[in-house]
Amino acid sequence: MPKSKRTKLVTLSKTDKRVNERKEDLVESIRACVSKFTSIYVFSIMNSRSSHIKNVRESLKNSRFFFGKNRVMQIALGRTSDSEVADGISELAAQITGNCGLMFTNLPKEEVLKFFEEFTPQDFARSGQKATQDVELPIGPLPKFSHVMEPHLRKLGMPTTLIRGRVNLEKGFIVCEKGDTLTPEQANILKLLEIPMSEFKVVLKAVWSEGTLEKLSDADEGEEEEGEEEGEEEGSGNMEPVKITLNF
Repeated sequence: MPKSKRTKLVTLSKTDKRVNERKEDLVESIRACVSKFTSIYVFSIMNSRSSHIKNVRESLKNSRFFFGKNRVMQIALGRTSDSEVADGISELAAQITGNCGLMFTNLPKEEVLKFFEEFTPQDFARSGQKATQDVELPIGPLPKFSHVMEPHLRKLGMPTTLIRGRVNLEKGFIVCEKGDTLTPEQANILKLLEIPMSEFKVVLKAVWSEGTLEKLSDADEGEEEEGEEEGEEEGSGNMEPVKITLNF
C-alpha cells in the first residue's frame, strides 16, 4: 500500500539550516559591500509599497539595498568596537532599530538627500491610516461608476440605488473626515474615487562614511505603524487640510 503524503516526515533541522544559510548569506553580502562603497545609510520607510521600493532601486542602480532582521544586520556590521568590520561602523549598527534597511552607495551625500527629499509619490491610504482631509459626496448621480458597481458600493456602506441604469446616492454621504482612522470600507471607497491620502517616504536616519557617523534624523520613524498620521513628516507637514465635496 502506497504511503500517504499526509504522513510525510519533515526534518526540522533542514529547515533551520536553510534559515541559517540565508542569514549567513546576508551577513557576508553586507560585509562585502562595506569595502566596495564609500557611504552606508540606515533608513526607514513610511507607508511602504513594493512598487515604490522597486522604483527607488531602479533609480539608484549603482547602489545596494538590504532588508533583514535588525540583529542580523547589526552583527554583519559589528555591534561593538571589537567586532566591527570597519572603524566606527558599530555606531551605525546601533542606529538599526525599528523597521530599517541599509543602503550602500558611492553617491555624494547631497545627491542622496536631494533624491529622497524629492521622491515622495502619493498613494492610496490603507485601512488603519489617518484621513488627511474631509471627503463628502452629495446626493445625486455618480457617473464615475457603472451600474455593475452599484451592489459593491452598497456593500461598502454607500446609500446607492439604480435609477434608469445609473448609480445614484439617495442622500449625501460622508466618506471620511480629517483625522478619522480609516476602515477597510473607507479606504476602498477612497481608492475607487481615486483620492490618494498616503505618501511614500524614505527617512534617512544616519550615514557612515570614512569612519565617521552622522545622524540625519532624530525621530525613530521606523517604528511607525501603518496608521500613523503622515502630516507630521517632513515634506507633508506644510500641506493644508482641505475639504473635498465631489460633484459629478
